[in-house]
Amino acid sequence: MGAIKSIWEYLKKDSWDSWLVSLILVFIFIKFIFFPLLSLSTGTSLPLVVIESCSMYHPDNFESWWTRNGVWYENIEITKTEFESYKFKNGLNKGDIILAWGHSDYKRGDVIIFSAPTKYPLIHRLISNDKISTKGDNNPGQLSVEKEIAKEQIIGKSIFRIPFAGWLKLVFFEPFKPAEERGFCK
Repeated sequence: MGAIKSIWEYLKKDSWDSWLVSLILVFIFIKFIFFPLLSLSTGTSLPLVVIESCSMYHPDNFESWWTRNGVWYENIEITKTEFESYKFKNGLNKGDIILAWGHSDYKRGDVIIFSAPTKYPLIHRLISNDKISTKGDNNPGQLSVEKEIAKEQIIGKSIFRIPFAGWLKLVFFEPFKPAEERGFCK
């Protein structure tokens, strides 16, 4: 018990070396304990995901968004009333962190995370279960990679959102993106 008390006292010291050791211990805890346990409990390899694009962004209220986008959804037989019942009906913002869940069935309207032949997994709304396909709420149409998705590609579905907390990560990567992809969604 004396060794643990000595370590604790060392970590509480106000010195650069104890601060550095504390930082390393926090990193080890998050990387090797917190995330593996979170992955195990959520049933997905990506339990926390940062929204990095504007593809799910709604720039204003639902009524205005539906006026601009509703025809596309009505053409695939998704009504306004049905869309209003969807989780995240007002979209997701760049910089939001979502908690993903892998222990479930997926239904039309869910926002799913799936692997695609892109740099990162995609996070879009499920618009068909028959032939699994998705669409980003802010995209004018579907991307070719989301028109037919194999069930094995699905990593999980979004169940909870932490608004804008992902900017703590994004701020480090934004300067390396093309100018039109940087910053908040417009």
